[in-house]
Amino acid sequence: MIADETVDGEMCAVDLLGQAEHGPTSPAVLLTTSETLARETMAEIERQLQILPTADMAARSWAEYGEVIVCDTDEEMLEKANELAFEHVQVMTRDPDYFLARMTNYGALFLGPRTNVSFGDKVIGTNHTL
Repeated sequence: MIADETVDGEMCAVDLLGQAEHGPTSPAVLLTTSETLARETMAEIERQLQILPTADMAARSWAEYGEVIVCDTDEEMLEKANELAFEHVQVMTRDPDYFLARMTNYGALFLGPRTNVSFGDKVIGTNHTL
């Protein structure tokens, strides 16, 4: 996930844990330029892990493969995202088109807070039916 101060920690936590619950080795990574969002997201993840029915699996994955990386600029987030090359990348920033135009290493790109990965998994089809 790539996010800036235009979204909140609860939304980031929900989507990160949605990835983490897939299995004990599922990565869930937030790249952000906002230290405030980073801290809010980590606190919200801890809160949600107390109440989620999938918490056992999500907590294991988050502990081993979860990360929050604070970057200085959008350019640094872009570089790190391309380096990580995740299958699913959700972009929730002021200018998601910046990432659309420049990202090169990903499987599926989800732009904006209303295009989260778990929803996309249900409607995109091909990568989950091949």
